[in-house]
Amino acid sequence: MNLRKQIEEQLPGWRARLKRLITDYGKVKVAEINIAQILGGIRDVKALVTDISCVDPNQGIRLRGYTIPELLELLPKRPGNEMPFLGGLYYLLLVGRMPTYEEGMEIEEEWKKRQTVPEYVYDVIRAMPKDTSAMNLFSLAILAMERESHFAREYDLGLRKEDYWIPTLEDALDLTARAPAVAAFIYNYKFRDGQIIKPKPDLDWAANFGYMIGIENKQYYDLARLYFLIHSDHESGNVSAHTTYLVSSTLSDVYYAVSAGLNGLAGPLHGRANQEAMEWLLEVYQKYQGLPTKEQLTEYAWQTLNAGKVIPGYGHAILRITDPRFTAQLEYGQRVMPDYDLFRLAKLVYEVVPEVLLQQGKAKDPWPNVDAISGVLQRYFGVLDSKENDRGGFYTVLFGVSRILGVTANTIWARALGAPIERPKSVTTRMLETLAEQQSGTAIPLHEAYAHERGCG
Repeated sequence: MNLRKQIEEQLPGWRARLKRLITDYGKVKVAEINIAQILGGIRDVKALVTDISCVDPNQGIRLRGYTIPELLELLPKRPGNEMPFLGGLYYLLLVGRMPTYEEGMEIEEEWKKRQTVPEYVYDVIRAMPKDTSAMNLFSLAILAMERESHFAREYDLGLRKEDYWIPTLEDALDLTARAPAVAAFIYNYKFRDGQIIKPKPDLDWAANFGYMIGIENKQYYDLARLYFLIHSDHESGNVSAHTTYLVSSTLSDVYYAVSAGLNGLAGPLHGRANQEAMEWLLEVYQKYQGLPTKEQLTEYAWQTLNAGKVIPGYGHAILRITDPRFTAQLEYGQRVMPDYDLFRLAKLVYEVVPEVLLQQGKAKDPWPNVDAISGVLQRYFGVLDSKENDRGGFYTVLFGVSRILGVTANTIWARALGAPIERPKSVTTRMLETLAEQQSGTAIPLHEAYAHERGCG
């Protein structure tokens, strides 16, 4: 396989590069950490390495150095399609070089060879109640497929450490190939007639997802390509990426690691934000029985904030601009659905909410992120997130299908470069208090409730 050869040729140089950094420059300090960061979720602590993507505060996510506009322009496209096919993106993530059309299509063809989902995986999903959350089913299905792992079998037979990445690549190609079909069946099981629609041979990976949920619409196929591209990776510090990396560092195979990462993605503070953004828009639309005026929307935004809630889809931990992933979706919507009421509402929110957040004075970054509009575009084509009395969460499954591309690319390279098991050192609260006393010269009075504590140091 050309893909394996392209990675293999890079490894001697990469391994030498890392060895030199450790041997010759290992004591160079990268960052300092303070108590607020430790107790605040380790935010902004530079302690992870990934060459797959990074977030530029002023330009947004860069995948292998390319911005979202650059990716949409430079990645190969099939004739007649507006958006790039995802085989080209996966090649870029894995190899680090913009692919030719033929190299991108090699990935697409490889996926087609591997896309058949074992029947027992469907049986596992069918065994669950239909009101089981979609993310539960997705994580469960991927975990069930662990029996297919090439890495697990070869490791037990005595695989050389230098070769760990090779069966990991095989697992990653299998999993990424099957993820759209698994997600499509979950959608059909929960929201349609529960049938298995086999992929169409002449469609690419992303378009086939749409086809397998019963949509035969070229505009939706381009939306699927766009959606999966912009959600594919986001550095390695977010919960789904870091969880996948952490579990993989124990030499758990891709299925164990990705299932764990998806469980993190399901959280309201991570991947479920797209669901909450859509719900907030629907609340606004239902309250005003249609599109509100700017004044009404401003009032409703203030009501949300004054109730101690956030406006979902607005603000970002790193970005200081409108998220280019939001802009790409906005531009797509303007071309395809300019008169759709919920799209018009999302545009109106973009005009109103940043100003409200600036007036409130709490948000460093009041601009929309990727979640602010993604659900609207899906809903236009009839793709639902949930039903009444159902926890749903299908939009997060879509996010998960996409994110599998990035986390598996990171896992392959971590294995190829011999990344060690991740094991940070923890401290007690009393140790932090002692350190604070030593550096500030001020004693910290302790409440009597803590007088019995026996610390570690």
